[in-house]
Amino acid sequence: RTQSVRSYDYRYAWIRDQCWVGQAIAADGPHPLLHDAVRFVSERLLADGPSLRPAYTVTGDLIPDERRLPLPGYPGGSDVLGNHVGTQFQLDGFGEALLLFAAAARHDALGPDGWRAARAAIDAIAQRWPDPDAGLWELDDRRWTHSRLSCVAGLRAIAAVAPGDLGWACSGQADALLAAVSRHGVHPCGRWRRAPEDDRVDAALLLGALRGAVPAEDPRSVATYRAVRAQLDKEGYVYRFRLDDRPLGQAEGAFLVCGLIAALVADQQGEREAALRWFERTRGCPGPARLFAEEYAVDQGQFRGNLPQAFVHGLLIEAATRLSSPEWTVRGGGEPAMRSFRGPLAQIIPLRYNDVIRLLSNGQSSVEAPTGYVGALSPPGWTAAAQAAPPHVLAGLVR
Repeated sequence: RTQSVRSYDYRYAWIRDQCWVGQAIAADGPHPLLHDAVRFVSERLLADGPSLRPAYTVTGDLIPDERRLPLPGYPGGSDVLGNHVGTQFQLDGFGEALLLFAAAARHDALGPDGWRAARAAIDAIAQRWPDPDAGLWELDDRRWTHSRLSCVAGLRAIAAVAPGDLGWACSGQADALLAAVSRHGVHPCGRWRRAPEDDRVDAALLLGALRGAVPAEDPRSVATYRAVRAQLDKEGYVYRFRLDDRPLGQAEGAFLVCGLIAALVADQQGEREAALRWFERTRGCPGPARLFAEEYAVDQGQFRGNLPQAFVHGLLIEAATRLSSPEWTVRGGGEPAMRSFRGPLAQIIPLRYNDVIRLLSNGQSSVEAPTGYVGALSPPGWTAAAQAAPPHVLAGLVR
């Protein structure tokens, strides 16, 4: 990475990150951070319209041009100020903005400025969807399939909450855009492909079904999910796409946000065990400060890329919220010995094995996890609990 001069200044506010974090917060409720995200994105859309930048300073100003400083960086890189993303066009930002606004509207938290910004995003999609863009991964300009599916999803989401004829118009616009992207964005095997000229599978393409551009049971959704599992998963870590013929993990680290996306889509596909495995594997990657980076080098056990990475934390909150339904159950004597592990989102930390052993050993017919704990217990924890609990407590261990 350092030899290829991949060193960047990330001290800015990405529109996509604002939208993802806002949607994640909305999954739990209309908390203040949702209102902050809506306000920031609305202001930028109303100011810039179809020329929306991918990122801004935290005060909403333009990002300065990139320049290097004669100072050493870590590990072996150089210090950089500014970011070239300020000159990019990323189409998916408009779709993500509509998804954010729709999430706010479902909580009755989208005011007049928000609705004006939504109309600006709708108009921008109609104007700019044919244009090549840099995409989610900020690469060379192409007609990335993910970018267009994000716009379809955003249009469908806002159509569901929009008043009057606006909803019908957005629904028709979404159908037309989906038909256009389907003509060139589907691989001969039936899954989505990265771009018309790029047949590779990309974990970002899972977002089409997750955000509602197409149904989860759509054959393209199912085929894409299976391709990601077969080609981009290694030991429970998910990579964004294959850069070249090298094995996964050599060209770059696992992308933590991809593991969380995969967890949510696996749950959407009805594969609960796979969902929890990906979630727990990814959740186990933070550093001592409990912050997540962009990538994780599995062999070295080290972070790579941006630290902290905003959209990883956003997807972590969303995944923790959506996956904390009552699915993991221990049965004892034919009656439930423990229900789901649930608690506030203030602490996204695992239930301690000692607590599981203590609760199981008590033989209680129904107990809740201690307050403050969230998430499902990983398989090693169940093994420890099963070995420690008295035989009469565990009649069966089921997922």
